[in-house]
Amino acid sequence: MRFVTDLGEGLRISFRALLSNKLRAVLTTLGILIGVTTVVLMVTIILGLNRSVANQLSFLGSNTVYVSRWDWFGDNWRAMLKRPRLKPEIADQLVQMSTLAEAVSPIAETSRSVAFRSSRLTRVSVMGVTEGYLVTNSAKIDLGRFFTDEEVRRNRQVVVIGSEVANRLFEQTGPLDQRIDIGGQKFRVVGVNAKMGRFLGQNMDEFVLIPFGTFEKRFARNLDTEIVVKAHSAEQVEDLEWELRGIMRRLRKLGPLDADNFGINNQSMIMNLYRQLTGTIYAGGVIIAAISLLVGGIGIMNIMLVSVTERTSEIGLRKALGARRWMVAWQFLIESAIICSLGGVAGAGLAYAGSKAMNSFIPTSMPLWVVGLAIAFSATIGVFFGLYPSMKAARLSPIEALRQE
Repeated sequence: MRFVTDLGEGLRISFRALLSNKLRAVLTTLGILIGVTTVVLMVTIILGLNRSVANQLSFLGSNTVYVSRWDWFGDNWRAMLKRPRLKPEIADQLVQMSTLAEAVSPIAETSRSVAFRSSRLTRVSVMGVTEGYLVTNSAKIDLGRFFTDEEVRRNRQVVVIGSEVANRLFEQTGPLDQRIDIGGQKFRVVGVNAKMGRFLGQNMDEFVLIPFGTFEKRFARNLDTEIVVKAHSAEQVEDLEWELRGIMRRLRKLGPLDADNFGINNQSMIMNLYRQLTGTIYAGGVIIAAISLLVGGIGIMNIMLVSVTERTSEIGLRKALGARRWMVAWQFLIESAIICSLGGVAGAGLAYAGSKAMNSFIPTSMPLWVVGLAIAFSATIGVFFGLYPSMKAARLSPIEALRQE
């Protein structure tokens, strides 16, 4: 009971000392405020960008592998240009030979104008796919349906359109069963894909999907084909990559010492590149924030040493009346922690306002745990940098301290 009473007394004295020097307390918190604001803003930007990039990459599929003529991040483009193109028949061979693939779909792409009555869109992405695309790319149909296996085999002129195409072409009527013009060819709309948003500034909803055979017949036969293969689970992606590499080398009749003449890619490669590109920037921001907090902490220590000097006689009187060392130390420790915590709260609030202002052009995310961690870290800085002044106060001799009056 005495311990609780002593703690309460220390808190009361600390708050009274802070209130008696309001301006000094506010100025002392500025270093901590700047440091916490910088740290919290950096963390919110990092979390926001990570979430944004992850969401934008989700359309690629976390357990999806792309077999292509190209390595997405290869640097020897001349050598890759000499690689043979992937034939659509390889997709059928992968279906037969792979044991880890849940679904396979070839994809070929070009751009054409798309029109309905008087409305026309130019440079719309036209993709030839099979019914497996619905699984491999986790496509979600918002209206209507996807095309069937029979429609793919019979090269029907049916189309699934992106939500942006639907919104811009069909403002006055529903899109289902309407016939649209794609590059001079008529296609019947059977479905509308769910909205996907933007990726790296590109509108991901401005596209149309048609059966792969129809694509080859009506538009192009010699375009690069990419084959999308989906694993049963994300844990099998690495095994699937090795299996596909082995199958492709066998189909291409490559010897043990021959280099791959194809690419095996997945979305983790993009995420890894993103982390490499931004890692240095984030590290620089953390270093700057750490320096700000260090300077703020040193400022706290200096102010607390000044406070100990100013209140030497008060310390002597308290010790003469029976205050123990830990009680005196606690008083200054809690004072230092409170000052830093106030700076942490103000810094978190300023960072929150800043993140709201930045959110219109940079994605940010500030979960509650970030705010709590910032305040707790600020209090820890206060305890750490207030430790020396508090120990100095606790070790003062009451007789020497009373002589300072």
